Amino acid sequence: MVHPEFTLLGDAVWLDLVNSSRGRTPSPPDLLPDLEAYGRWSRAQQLQPDDDTSFTLVRTFREQLTAVAEALHAGIQPPGGAIAAINGQLARSAGSHQLTRVSGGWRLRFAPNRSLQALEAIARSAAATLADPGAIVRRCAGGPCSLFFIDHSPTQSRRWCDAALCGHGATVERRRGLLR
Repeated sequence: MVHPEFTLLGDAVWLDLVNSSRGRTPSPPDLLPDLEAYGRWSRAQQLQPDDDTSFTLVRTFREQLTAVAEALHAGIQPPGGAIAAINGQLARSAGSHQLTRVSGGWRLRFAPNRSLQALEAIARSAAATLADPGAIVRRCAGGPCSLFFIDHSPTQSRRWCDAALCGHGATVERRRGLLR
């Protein structure tokens, strides 16, 4: 999704939060320097801003999710503290489990009693990625870019967060014999 203030790849909202401290340059600016910026980011993601969240909690949660993204990219288990943080946010959601019919079969799903606040929705996004055995988290292979994305390609061979922005230069350099 194109947004004038934030880099929103749309792969998963939790990775968009992680990517708010990363970028396509060697020293990217932090796109969430304060609570007001986090509120704008939440609204850009169409999330209900958190009512009672401190900015310190937001930044700490982003650091923990960054550790999860780094671990998944490296093919190792995420840190236990980061999983505990995700579970802590998930525990804030009040609701119930319901059986729903999907494609002729039954699935158990959680139905919240209210709209999820931003950190709860972010935690749910991270949990869905962790629970999906087919989800592959990658760091962009384009030059100085450090953004994360989920590789949904059929062959799971996607290398860039955005082929036009990060992949084109590498393709040209490879054709010229400058990159292998």
